Amino acid sequence: MEPVVLCVRAAAPPPPSARCLQLALSADERTRLRGRRLSSCGQPLLLQLPRSEPLQPGEWLTDAGSSAWVEVKAAPESLLEVRAADPLALLQAVYHLGNRHVALEIHPDALRLLDDPVLAHLLAHRQLQLSRIEAPFAPETGAYDHSHGRGNDHSHDHGA
Repeated sequence: MEPVVLCVRAAAPPPPSARCLQLALSADERTRLRGRRLSSCGQPLLLQLPRSEPLQPGEWLTDAGSSAWVEVKAAPESLLEVRAADPLALLQAVYHLGNRHVALEIHPDALRLLDDPVLAHLLAHRQLQLSRIEAPFAPETGAYDHSHGRGNDHSHDHGA
């Protein structure tokens, strides 16, 4: 089966009659804008997108003729969810993880990060409550990100 060549980041959702596929990607995979992928139903896809900010869940991609449309989804990943009885303890965890440049998804009462045994040990040692979960991961963009707040600019693609 020939791959659908996706080269356009659509500014609007597809028309109701469009052929639509889904592409589930990890947070890291959403930074790679070139390479072969498979849609959720097994359709081969070839990303040939202009180098820019990472793909965002809910974003639509299409081919040059707009004959196929693909919705980007956040794939479930193995995560640590961190909670604390004391908000200060959670802020301290953010500080220590930030010093290690760990990608974090920040919620009002919890942090999420990719599951890592070394970081799990560090956080457990700080008396934080840890849960291992499978969920989509949407980390915060970095303070020095220059891609207009949509994610880190990983212009070096790793193919797939």
